[in-house]
Amino acid sequence: MKHSIVSLNQKPAMKEELARWFHEKWSIPYSLYVESMDAALCESGAVPRWYAAMEDDRIVGGVGVIQNDFHPREDLAPNLCALYVEESHRGRGIAGELLDFACRDMSCHGIGTLYLVTDHTTFYERYGWRFLCPVTCYGEDSPSRMYIKEI
Repeated sequence: MKHSIVSLNQKPAMKEELARWFHEKWSIPYSLYVESMDAALCESGAVPRWYAAMEDDRIVGGVGVIQNDFHPREDLAPNLCALYVEESHRGRGIAGELLDFACRDMSCHGIGTLYLVTDHTTFYERYGWRFLCPVTCYGEDSPSRMYIKEI
C-alpha cells in the first residue's frame, strides 16, 4: 500500500493519536509527547516538530525533532528523535523518507544541522549521518552514539 509523510502541523487533529503511538513505541510518558506536540502547534519556531508516515488513516511510522533528547550536551541541538517504523512496514524505505522529510522541513525553517542519539552502529550512515561523539543520556550507565547531519 502507498503511504504518505505528513507533519503534525498539517494534521493537528491527529495529535493525541500520534502522542499515544509514540508513547507505545518508546515508553516515554504520553504527557511529554502531548506537551511537545502542543508546543509544535502553538509556537512559531522550528522546534519541536513531529512527523508521521500514514497508510490510509493508520500511523505506520514517525519521527520528531526536539531541542534535546535526554542528554547533557545542550550544545548539540536540535535533536532528531523517536524514529520508529512498524515492523510490518520495515524494508520499504519509510525510515529514510521520514528522515529526509524532517531534514527538508528543518532546512526550510533555517536549521542547518541536526543531531541524534542512538545505539545503532550503521543504520544512520546510510542516510548521510556521521558519528560525532559518545554521549551518556540521563539515567543511562553507558554512552550512546551521537550523530550529526548537516542539511
